[in-house]
Amino acid sequence: MTNDKGIFIKNIYYMLSYAFQVLKQSNYESIAAERFENVQDLFAAILARGTARQVKQGLYREYVTQNEMLSVMRGKLDMSRTILNRIQHKQKLACEFDELSEDNLYNQILKTTMYFLLKDSCVAVERKAAIRKVLCFFDGVSFLEPSAIKWSRLHYQRNNRNYEMLLNVCYFVLDGMLQTTDKGGYKMASFSDEHMARLYERFILEYYRQHHTYLSEVKAAQVKWNLTGENDETMIHFLPVMQTDVFLRLDEKILILDAKYYGKTLQRRFDKYSLHSGNIYQIYTYVKNQDKDGTGNVAGMLLYAKTDEDITPDCVFNMGGNRIGARTLDLNKEFRVIAGELDKIVEEFLWRS
Repeated sequence: MTNDKGIFIKNIYYMLSYAFQVLKQSNYESIAAERFENVQDLFAAILARGTARQVKQGLYREYVTQNEMLSVMRGKLDMSRTILNRIQHKQKLACEFDELSEDNLYNQILKTTMYFLLKDSCVAVERKAAIRKVLCFFDGVSFLEPSAIKWSRLHYQRNNRNYEMLLNVCYFVLDGMLQTTDKGGYKMASFSDEHMARLYERFILEYYRQHHTYLSEVKAAQVKWNLTGENDETMIHFLPVMQTDVFLRLDEKILILDAKYYGKTLQRRFDKYSLHSGNIYQIYTYVKNQDKDGTGNVAGMLLYAKTDEDITPDCVFNMGGNRIGARTLDLNKEFRVIAGELDKIVEEFLWRS
């Protein structure tokens, strides 16, 4: 089955498995063998399996501030409220203290996401049953309004590292697929291009990192501006950051990949199709600034995800001594074909060029 963009649902799983290595653990193996009709069902399966594993290990707890009326002193005393109790002849102390609790942002997001997946008609009955089982362990966890979630507050360390993949899936669902209706409710929509683009970028980077370990460098590097002469250091920060999606190096040769996931790959003017000018200017700038000595050892490529357009880019140009081009990766192919195309790019630009 495919999503609205013509992408095999199974390939979205493979992309997630590269972006988040935890999906390659044994407890997720059966998901890879299942057939999914839509991406919501896939996400539900991943969350049901992953959250069940987390429940067995113990839900993440963190210190949460509590305010209670107690008979004995605990934590800090709220003097004004305690005095008010005395005036009202209540023999209680108003105390403020920190307590380890499962009712924190991480578990709240998990519960909220599973709740909305339960309401989605696209999620299979057996997946909903699995979600209901794990939700029984979230009775003490609060529900959140999706629009109020502060995603920037999520930080991962040793005690909650297992949550990273699960909450990224939650982000795809709540921020990328959930839409507000005219009546103020919510409905599930298709996987947004913005979120798919982020997954696409991370997948390509991690694929090369895992399967091309012989490369000298595989990273998302920043390219420095090739400035000449004297420059005012206080003014340099006005220049935009040149952040690459994928930076591959083999000895002296470098390939810069810029992953593009758009609804329209090409721009059209007067019945003529061409690459988006901003995209080609961007990759040209990256390459020329990286190859500051003019060696010609730096190449650049725009790697587009294939759309349903009849014309898709597959071209390479020699621009001032550097090879710069555009290719299309068809995500509606078997994954082994996708992997072969990624391997071929490295061979062509870093081995044979």
